[in-house]
Amino acid sequence: MSRFGRSILIGSCFGILSACVAQTGPQNSPTTDSSYVDDHGTAHVTRVVPVPETISPEAQKWLAQPRSDVDPNVSVSQNRTNGENWQETLAKDMQSMYPTKLTRDTIAGVPVRIITPPSIPAEKRDRVLINVHGGGFRADWGSVAETVPIASLTQTKVIAVLYRLSPDSPFPAAVEDTVAVYKEVLKTYKPNNVALYGTSAGAILTGEVAVRLKQLGLPLPAALGIFSGSGDLSQNGDSEAIFGLWGLSGPLSIPEKSRAHDPYLGSANPRDPVLSPLYADLKGLPPTFFLTSERDLLLSGTVNLHRAFLHAGVETQLVVFDALPHAFWNQFTFPESIEADHMIADFFDKHLGK
Repeated sequence: MSRFGRSILIGSCFGILSACVAQTGPQNSPTTDSSYVDDHGTAHVTRVVPVPETISPEAQKWLAQPRSDVDPNVSVSQNRTNGENWQETLAKDMQSMYPTKLTRDTIAGVPVRIITPPSIPAEKRDRVLINVHGGGFRADWGSVAETVPIASLTQTKVIAVLYRLSPDSPFPAAVEDTVAVYKEVLKTYKPNNVALYGTSAGAILTGEVAVRLKQLGLPLPAALGIFSGSGDLSQNGDSEAIFGLWGLSGPLSIPEKSRAHDPYLGSANPRDPVLSPLYADLKGLPPTFFLTSERDLLLSGTVNLHRAFLHAGVETQLVVFDALPHAFWNQFTFPESIEADHMIADFFDKHLGK
C-alpha cells in the first residue's frame, strides 16, 4: 500500500489519493472530494483534478495521457542510452523550427556539444552560452533539448558541458568539469558576454557552479538561468511530496526524508554551500532567471532558491507556468514551451554584453 495513489476519471482527470492502493482505476475513482490533516500535520487528500482549460490544447492533450503507476526501474546504462537516443532524435526533429549546427568537441579535457546557429550577427560573435544539462546527474537528457532553441533564438553559440555523471562520479565532479570549461571559455570570451544555465539537475548544477566560481574569486558570468531546480539537497521540498516527474500522472511516491542515499551526494555534507547553495553567501551573484511550473516536483526547490537570491539582493526574475509538469519546455512544439524559450532568450539578450 502506498501513501499516495491515483484517481483517473474518464482518462483525462488526475488526482491524488492518500492512504490507498497505489494503482486505482476508473472503477475505484472517488465520487466526492475530501481532505483532513492528522495530529502530525500530514494532509490526507482525495481530489479529482480535471485537465485545466487555462493551458493550450496541445498541453491539455499531453496532461491527459494515461501513464503507468509502476516505476520502470531502468538501469543506469539503459537510462543513459535512452537519454542519448532522445537527444539525437531531437537534434533532427528540432531543425525545422530551430535550425542549428551540432558538433562534438572537448574543452579543458571535458566532452562538450557545440550548438551554433546558421548565422551569427557581428554584434553577437563575442558571446557564448554555457549549458549544463538535466538528467538527474545520471544521464544526459538535455544537451540538445535545452540548447537548440536557445542557440537559434539568441543567435548565439551554446556550449553544452557533458560533465561526469553519478553514480560513477559523485559531487563535486560535475562542478569541477563545468568550472574547467568556464575557465577555458574565459580565455576567449569576456565574462560579461557569458551566461550559464540548465534545467533540472542542470539547474541545480548552475547554482552550485556559480557559488564555486565566487569562492574561487573568478569573474562571474553575466547571467544565470535556473530552470526547475533546487538549492537545498539536504531535504525535500513540499512539491516533491505531491508531484512526480509527470506531475499528477505516472509514478507518485513519497520521497525519503533524507537524501543520504542519493548517489550524486557521495560523501559530501548535504549542507555544503556549493552542493546546496541555499546555505551559501549568494550576495553578488549575477542576474538570474528562474523558471518552473505549477505541477513541477521541483517547484518548491525553485521558488525557495529564488527567494534566497532575492534576500541576497540578486537581480532575479521568476516565472511559474500554470498546470504543467517538470521541464515541460522540452516538449518544444507546445505554445507554452515556445513562450518559455523566448523568455529565456530575451533574458540572456538583455543581460549579455553589459
